[in-house]
Amino acid sequence: MYYISKRMEIAGSHRLELSYPSKCTNVHGHNWIVTVYCKARTLNADGMVCDFKHIKERIHDVLDHRHLNDVLPFNPTAENIARWITEQIPECYRADVQESEGNVATYVADEED
Repeated sequence: MYYISKRMEIAGSHRLELSYPSKCTNVHGHNWIVTVYCKARTLNADGMVCDFKHIKERIHDVLDHRHLNDVLPFNPTAENIARWITEQIPECYRADVQESEGNVATYVADEED
């Protein structure tokens, strides 16, 4: 099995829809640190699991310097963003979204093999 990871910083704003009072329901921003993990049993025709450039295009270029509520069709919690990331890249099996120092959400796709 081959494994790669790509770490990116994504600056953006969001507001959360919550069932309780919280200052996070106000528009605010983060510099998220996102790590995308991909794997493959065999390398593609170019000798890669997935091109790092394609990961950047599908994640960073879509989210960076954006208001995530306008870009994503769900409540943009760190957990939901982590799952969305894994759904954007077929080879991705895990995504870590660090919202701030000490606050990290991880999503791991179900193993099929």
